[in-house]
Amino acid sequence: MNVAVIGLGLIGGSLLQALEAAGHEVTGYDADPATRDLAGKDGRKVAGSVAEAVAGAELVALAVPLPVLPGVVAELAGHDGLITDVTSVKGPVRALGIRRFVGGHPMAGKETSGYSAADPRLFDGCAWVLCLEPGETALEDWLTAAALFTAMGARVVPVTADEHDRAVAQISHVPHLLAAALARLLVDNPLAATLGAGSFRDGTRVAATRAELIAAMCGGNATATGEVLTAVLDDLRQRLDELSAPDPVEALIPALREAGDARRAWPPRPGAAAEEPAGVAELLALGRAGGWITGVSESRVTVLTMRPETDRIAP
Repeated sequence: MNVAVIGLGLIGGSLLQALEAAGHEVTGYDADPATRDLAGKDGRKVAGSVAEAVAGAELVALAVPLPVLPGVVAELAGHDGLITDVTSVKGPVRALGIRRFVGGHPMAGKETSGYSAADPRLFDGCAWVLCLEPGETALEDWLTAAALFTAMGARVVPVTADEHDRAVAQISHVPHLLAAALARLLVDNPLAATLGAGSFRDGTRVAATRAELIAAMCGGNATATGEVLTAVLDDLRQRLDELSAPDPVEALIPALREAGDARRAWPPRPGAAAEEPAGVAELLALGRAGGWITGVSESRVTVLTMRPETDRIAP
């Protein structure tokens, strides 16, 4: 395909490189001249404007921050090709009313950012959300995007924008806020910094992400993030109450055991692959059940569903 990638940071730059490696004709553009120069020196085809980049493109991938996305979308008003994005929040993007749009979000990243951190293998095996809105998303367009990203090695997960935003608040946005809260315990606390080891390292890794990126994710998904954060705070308050119980050790065990079982069962292991007809209802049911797609052939998809819970929990 002829593809344009608008925004050449970590995700956009990695996408440009991955698509080139897969044999596609790719043109990149970034609003920052230094980034364009860096990508050009890396041997990439780089345009000097959005209009130049998307001319003749069959698919345009928007990889710019959410706050500047409306301005970029306005520049694409006359473009009749398929458009997708990689934004970590889907509701606000869907609300822009983009013609021929399939919202996307690859669940991949690093603590580092910018084109210099780009990696064409960043998406290998990652879950790549592609939003499928009943009565709104053209199934043919959705399958085109799914074929493109599964061919790059991603696992495509079909969901609606609302379902996506709730889920990422649970597994990404709130964890960033919790990591930040833990990392702030190091402020003016040299003893804790010296004693910190594996559990602190793992629990605070994403706190090293640029503050602006975390704020954009959480602020752009404020409603769902607030609801999930409230639920987590309620859960922590229960642990606080259990610490005040006559036997705090015994009181803490049930919730901690449930958490341990859930973590040991993650990540989900797939069952056997199956090829099935592609229908909107069937695809959404697959995504809601935690399944994903690994390939597209005409109007059929290769799907993988999760094994039963009892099979996934380690002894």
